[in-house]
Amino acid sequence: MKSKGLLSFLLFFILFQLGYAQTSMINVYGRNSEQLNGRWETIIDPFDAGIGWRAVYKDAKPTGKNDFVEYSFIEENTLNVPGDYNSQLPELTYYESSVWYKKKFSHVPDKNERLFIHFGAVNYITDVYFNGKKLGRHEGGFTPFQFEITDLIKENGNALIVRVNNSRVKNGIPGFGFDWFNYGGITRDVHLIKTKKVFIEDYKIQLDPDDKSHIIGYAKLNSELAGQKISIKIPELKIDEKITTNDKGSAAISLKRKIQLWTPEQPRLYNAGLSVENDSINDRIGFRTIKVDGTQILLNGKPVFLRGVNIHEEIPQRKTRAYSDADAQVLINWAKELGCNFVRLVHYPHNEYTIKQAEEKGLMVWEEIPVYQGIDFADSTVKNKAELMLREVIKRDKNRCNVILWSIANETSPSKERDKTLVALAKEAKLLDPSRLVTAAFNNVSYHDYKMELKDSVMKYVDVIGINEYMGWYTDWPKDPEKVEWISNFNKPMIMSEFGGESVYNNKIDTAVKASAWSEDYVVNIYNNQIKMFKKIPFLQGVCPWVLADFRSPVRMQSTYQKGWNRKGLLSDQGDKKKSWYTMKAYYDQLKKVIEIQ
Repeated sequence: MKSKGLLSFLLFFILFQLGYAQTSMINVYGRNSEQLNGRWETIIDPFDAGIGWRAVYKDAKPTGKNDFVEYSFIEENTLNVPGDYNSQLPELTYYESSVWYKKKFSHVPDKNERLFIHFGAVNYITDVYFNGKKLGRHEGGFTPFQFEITDLIKENGNALIVRVNNSRVKNGIPGFGFDWFNYGGITRDVHLIKTKKVFIEDYKIQLDPDDKSHIIGYAKLNSELAGQKISIKIPELKIDEKITTNDKGSAAISLKRKIQLWTPEQPRLYNAGLSVENDSINDRIGFRTIKVDGTQILLNGKPVFLRGVNIHEEIPQRKTRAYSDADAQVLINWAKELGCNFVRLVHYPHNEYTIKQAEEKGLMVWEEIPVYQGIDFADSTVKNKAELMLREVIKRDKNRCNVILWSIANETSPSKERDKTLVALAKEAKLLDPSRLVTAAFNNVSYHDYKMELKDSVMKYVDVIGINEYMGWYTDWPKDPEKVEWISNFNKPMIMSEFGGESVYNNKIDTAVKASAWSEDYVVNIYNNQIKMFKKIPFLQGVCPWVLADFRSPVRMQSTYQKGWNRKGLLSDQGDKKKSWYTMKAYYDQLKKVIEIQ
């Protein structure tokens, strides 16, 4: 068995080396780039035939009267990029297979210019071709990747062809079964990034966790060049410094300044710029510290209680994946209106727009990779895929000060393989980014005789324990919810990362005691009981109801009320506020008043 596992690992490694996408350079939106969004020509390929002898990537065209090509791109067949393909054509509503995309563009390269095609996210398997050559493949629907095209580009007539396949696979992340809509397509922005030969590939700028006047970090070039001068400018802090790279092409950042810290009440961000020779990058940076002390979460050294809500990356009124800055504003503004200082972005990394909107508006973020219930942990490739996704999202968002939690999993069942994978992911997250907290959402809690006990052995490897519990929905409430005793074998903070129940907006059924009625009053009763219970949990440091808005889920098949929707939203599928919204808002308003008095 050991030799079989080693063989699988070596095969995965070889495939990765030969054809996998490059991990994205950091902060594409702060670089010299142009978007390749818009209408792309498409070919729908339900049996995934275009990857074989038909070779759609060759972009064949009939040239004579006897030529016959039955799979050519034509300008009449197009789809929007970014955007999921399921919502753009009725025949693709539940489609799970391949769609081929083609984008034509021209570009006259500058001298000493390097060029990269960057994808914000594509769901799920992506094969990318440029001017007839395969650039490589990426697996995963929610993290960025890129390919260099410097030596392949022409001044005119460039053809970027992308095969997208959203079929669910057993050893995928997520796997076969997940409770959200499987939107396929090029769902986030596509950029042509332009750099010089030498450019800043990566950087991190943050606050020293032990000194609130000390800015630390690094800047790293794409090449191992020593003696290069990298300029750092933060005008509002009167910073205009140059640092020098070592023989690895990296330079340490260490600056002393009086800094206004980022908080939810005053989300202060500073304009920052880095440059080397003729290449530059711009960002907005906030400074804060996040730690745990026993059962408390400390933001800038002060205890903070997380008033949160779970958010799926979907605009329910349009029945589409959220993909734009305007979409991000809708979701984040709803959370702010609810009274949140925190959002859990489930169950996958969300768009950069959403992270940045939350940062600008003072919302702390729980960011999660799609290691979801039903993952095939016994498959030897799964751990490698999960670790790659974790690396991709941490690299992308490590400069976003509002991201306080990296989540490695949601609702996974204990097993030897699962435990080993999650422990490895927790350690990897800490290694990659020791400045943030690591968490996971667990649902295997022992309940007996008014006692709820946290027992999962993986809990000792995370900083903050997330618990999903649906008392009153999937299990009955005890007679007196306020008497439920929570017991933890770990001296750690806990976030109630999910709770709630399903209701249909404006459902007039006059019962508050029958779950199957999908009544608003029944769910309000759930929330009121939860709030009573919360007050008796001494190590509770945050709550996060499930979920902000009703969202599409084909596994929700109840034909009268669900109709393909998970109805646990505080908002309806049209954005209407349910009674449970007002219950949570009143609770959050009360919590804010207590903090203000203190």
